Amino acid sequence: MLKNYKTMSNMNNNKPHPGVSREERISKEGLQRLEEHLKNGSRMKPSILKQWIKRYGDSARQLIKQHKQYTPDMD
Repeated sequence: MLKNYKTMSNMNNNKPHPGVSREERISKEGLQRLEEHLKNGSRMKPSILKQWIKRYGDSARQLIKQHKQYTPDMD
């Protein structure tokens, strides 16, 4: 059945677009999600917060600091 799917897809010249592009991930929407988590009182592991900082930079760092979850080792 998967073979037929590939054949049908090629016949229509439609290429699948899996996942979410980097541009869509790194957006104001992503920062809004982080802010909602923090506002709701979600306590995230420092390693997770580091990932947010790595992806979104100073904007994420400031949000994390505002919600008192920042530690110096997150840099």
